[in-house]
Amino acid sequence: MSKITFRIIPNASTSELVGKDNGVWKIRISSPPIDGKANKELIRLLADVLDLAPSEIEILKGHSSKIKTLDIPLTKEEIEERLI
Repeated sequence: MSKITFRIIPNASTSELVGKDNGVWKIRISSPPIDGKANKELIRLLADVLDLAPSEIEILKGHSSKIKTLDIPLTKEEIEERLI
């Protein structure tokens, strides 16, 4: 399990991985940050890209923040390879 930090940009035109900036992955999310919609979309997108089930990804910190720490059941190297 690895703890990875992401910076979320909600209300984007499309959900997509932007890249890495100062060690933090940036992700655009099309959902608004209301009622956990952006969090659900973030987990769905990452599960898709990382080839995991959404239930395997957990938000540890930042439920209501743009900066989120997630627990992902892969090594940091595996995550980096799959996100690039």
